[in-house]
Amino acid sequence: MSTPTVERTTFRRADLEAVARRAGARSDEIEQARQLPHDLVDDLIDTGVFRMWVPQVYGGIETDVAAVLDAIETVAYHDGSTGWCVMIGATSGLVSGFLDPRWGAHIFGDPRAVTGGFAMPSGAAVPQDGGGLRVTGRWPWGSGTSHCTWIGGGVLVVDGNGAPAPRADGLRTPYVFFDRDDVEILDTWHVSGMKGTGSNDYAVTDAFVPEGRWGEFLRAEAAVEGPLYRFSFTGALALGVASVGLGLARRALDELAEVAVAKTPFGSSKVLAERQTVQLDAAEADAAIRSSRAFLADVVGECWAAANAGDPFTDAQRRLLRLAATNAMRRSAEAVDRCYEAAGGSAIWSSSPLQRCFRDVHVATQHGMVAPRTLEPLGRMQLGLPTDVRQL
Repeated sequence: MSTPTVERTTFRRADLEAVARRAGARSDEIEQARQLPHDLVDDLIDTGVFRMWVPQVYGGIETDVAAVLDAIETVAYHDGSTGWCVMIGATSGLVSGFLDPRWGAHIFGDPRAVTGGFAMPSGAAVPQDGGGLRVTGRWPWGSGTSHCTWIGGGVLVVDGNGAPAPRADGLRTPYVFFDRDDVEILDTWHVSGMKGTGSNDYAVTDAFVPEGRWGEFLRAEAAVEGPLYRFSFTGALALGVASVGLGLARRALDELAEVAVAKTPFGSSKVLAERQTVQLDAAEADAAIRSSRAFLADVVGECWAAANAGDPFTDAQRRLLRLAATNAMRRSAEAVDRCYEAAGGSAIWSSSPLQRCFRDVHVATQHGMVAPRTLEPLGRMQLGLPTDVRQL
């Protein structure tokens, strides 16, 4: 195993915004291809956005949580699919802090590394004599796998008969990294929204994963010291998903403003913006976006301060992170819905960014990290009921 020479990455915020604008101009092309163009991915890599949560020891940027959320929202504003792929690649970089250092350096020491995958254990892994795992499985929701240099997947450790059987060291449900050549991408992503994310199913058959090329995030301690790796891992992922929703909602509100001042509805002598119902929808959408972002920023700031101080994360903090993320996604969808409906028939045409925002945000709401069901354990905790907090 060779380790790439570490090359320190820098993040170029202005360059990212320029790439995001180019992605917006190519939204139709991205949807039709059902994946990001490779030249656009190369441009995103050049900005450093995929390495913002990679440790400095591997040449990454290792920046704070809020900076990544801002970057994701910025790109999603211009194109939802590109924003989603940025979210997947950037948040997947957090995995680097939990890997055995030799594999962390090998995978993430490459300055052009992009990772992604589905973390739930949808594959079966049989331990091998001498170390390593032999894996067979199929995973859904492989966003961005067409441009990933390394693709991961959650697995369940089993015996030779396929029955669950943790290793002697306790390894039970690791997230493993596959060699790119071992992965088959399946053409399954035919959907209503987020069409350009390339979120196809993918599969491996009897693929060998060398010893330690995995992380087990729900029980393992971070391998890299620093506030970023003391932060809630699942909380950070949920916040990333929510940031896509916020970007889409801001775009929808701006699109409504543009339509409303230019459109005179049939049978009316006034432009759409003069209608009180439209004014109400615009105000309610704006309030939903701003209030949910403020709640999210408040909680992230509090938890980042705790991580910086080295304080152990509490269940209450994990609860608030997940609550802020799910709330932001729900409020974002509500804001988009108001803008879409207020624009009337103008919003249904394929030439309208509003229809794309509408389709994209309602796919994003189905992500397991921010789906409505995530509120149930959070409500149980608020009411003082016994709650399984392992998934928080």
